[in-house]
Amino acid sequence: MAVVEPSSSLEILVRGPEGFFIWNGPPFPSGEPGVKLDRVPCTSAKFSDDGSKLMVTKSDSVISIFDCKTLTEIRSFDVQNVLAAVISPCGTYLQTFQKCSSPQHKNVVLWKIENGESAYQLFQKNMTKVTWPSVHFSSDETVACRLATNEIQFFDPRDFSKGFVNRLRVPGVAALELSKAPGSYVAAFVPESKGMPASVQIYACGKDLQSQPVARRSFFRCSTVQLSWNSGSTGLLVVVQSDVDKTNQSYYGESKLNYLTTDGAHEGLVPLRKEGPIHDVQWSYSGKEFAVVYGFMPAMATVFDKKCNPLLELGTGPYNTIRWNPLGNFICLAGFGNLPGDMAFWDYREKKQLGTTRAELSVTSEWSPDGRYFMTATTAPRLQVDNGVKVFHHNGSLYFKKMFDRLYQVDWKPESVEKFGDIEDIVKAVGSVKIDEAKVPGKGSKATQAVPKATQAVSKAAQAVPKATPANPPAAKPAAYRPPHAKAAAVVQAELFGESPSGELSKNALKNKKKREKKKQAEAASAAGGS
Repeated sequence: MAVVEPSSSLEILVRGPEGFFIWNGPPFPSGEPGVKLDRVPCTSAKFSDDGSKLMVTKSDSVISIFDCKTLTEIRSFDVQNVLAAVISPCGTYLQTFQKCSSPQHKNVVLWKIENGESAYQLFQKNMTKVTWPSVHFSSDETVACRLATNEIQFFDPRDFSKGFVNRLRVPGVAALELSKAPGSYVAAFVPESKGMPASVQIYACGKDLQSQPVARRSFFRCSTVQLSWNSGSTGLLVVVQSDVDKTNQSYYGESKLNYLTTDGAHEGLVPLRKEGPIHDVQWSYSGKEFAVVYGFMPAMATVFDKKCNPLLELGTGPYNTIRWNPLGNFICLAGFGNLPGDMAFWDYREKKQLGTTRAELSVTSEWSPDGRYFMTATTAPRLQVDNGVKVFHHNGSLYFKKMFDRLYQVDWKPESVEKFGDIEDIVKAVGSVKIDEAKVPGKGSKATQAVPKATQAVSKAAQAVPKATPANPPAAKPAAYRPPHAKAAAVVQAELFGESPSGELSKNALKNKKKREKKKQAEAASAAGGS
């Protein structure tokens, strides 16, 4: 297999008070990232899921669309009193929500980015996290639907002028989640009502909509749910959250992790080995495994297969976040938020830990699209001080760090996983090359020139990833507290006995000490002679 340069097209979006700019991604030849697009004034910026378009909000009425290949503005929309905007996964549509004036005013508009025309309009009274965006797309934009009262309405994504072409009757439905790719299923959440338990139901999409779900799971003591589809649309993870913990073990309520499959093979709880909340859960990019961080602190982390069989235990610690890299071979286990920021990096294929480090006060974290770098950021308004960006190698060693007076957002530009080669062979090749640092020759020496060209190519492609060392060694035990008057008394006592405050004896004190020792020896000798 030919060695590819996996990081040649990485890009990073950085947004501050004066706008956003685009960096060239790592590796950085000069140690600092190059600026690919200079600063553009804006209030928000968001990539489409496939990385083809960039949505930029310049004011409360102007939204611009940039082409990510040329980094040029290709379309501008003037939308008065816009409160929210979102771009579709493939960058085909722009959806805006305007301040509502009357029911006759259709304040949600779906714009076609290619020609700038309105494709669909509807009225929505208010906007919440559950009801926005109004129109949902699958990741490949083959399915589009919206949540209505007691039903889910489906559209033809190629022609919204038809209105909704199918409807699925689900009494009491309050939230939905379309499967990713393919968009062949939709999960619907129905909350508790009149003594009936809450439920999550999976329905098949398409022309032959079925009124009966292919999978269903009911829960008591359920306030909210988090729905997470895998790649391939075969499994759904459901985190059930209750506001009240009847066991009184947690002030924040209780949570359970359920797993449903579209073939009906599994509908039930994921067998976890420790009681406590579900902190985080994430599917691998292949959709064949998922990882969970759970339990009271110190939390546990476990990797399961699609049949809920445990595959790998990642240990315990102060963790509440798990991130799986796009290639599926490296995992970062971390503790952010109100935790100190410990991070453990694992090689999933080799089932071993690569290194540990710490990234304090991190607000956001994500792997690079090529799976070789892990980036954390401390951003405002969550934290107003110590704003900055850190980039780590896949084994936890720090590669790059930059601080800012004020930083609002840092994001990798999304890229297709297939664009990058498998880096497992590169990492193994680099690990097999052993260099004695004490005998590293100069740049112009013959020893350097004698290195095989193939080894140099592999090392250049992998950028010689350094071996991680723990960045948080055990701290020394702190000394006992001594009040100021006790410190002053120690100084006075030292001066009375001829000692210095640091504990060293002065010349006179040392002389007197020797006299006392000689006197004791003489007395001991005379006592021995008398006996």
